Amino acid sequence: MARYFKEQDIDEFRECFYLFARSGHIKSMDELTVIMRSLGLAPTISELASYLKQKGGKMTFADFLEVMHIHSRVENLPKEVVDAFKAGDPSRKGLIPARQLRHMLQNWGECLSVKEVDRIFREANVTNNSMVKYEDFVKIACAPVPDYY
Repeated sequence: MARYFKEQDIDEFRECFYLFARSGHIKSMDELTVIMRSLGLAPTISELASYLKQKGGKMTFADFLEVMHIHSRVENLPKEVVDAFKAGDPSRKGLIPARQLRHMLQNWGECLSVKEVDRIFREANVTNNSMVKYEDFVKIACAPVPDYY
């Protein structure tokens, strides 16, 4: 896997892997979810289940590197989200009402809770009555979760 990632990236992956998979193996979807999302990726529940199933329900660090390689090749989440916003922005102003954004986050796809949306809005300095520049919002929302949450 060294041919796919820089040594610095592998070190970061290793540190995160062993922080959450203390036994040296990922044994649950929860562990895999936390590790991948901590590294800035946003796999879906079905993707996570598939990765774990392909590895027989138990994943070593080498297996995890393979999964990271496969997933990082298919995911460019910020671009995908901005493209989706652009598709729903006929005026091409780059803005969306905060109330509409809240509704989308709580009711579409993998629905977020009110508390999760409140945290994201707080981090992005969004109020319920404001207009949101969706490109800026996506950069903040897709950033890795800070340690203090």
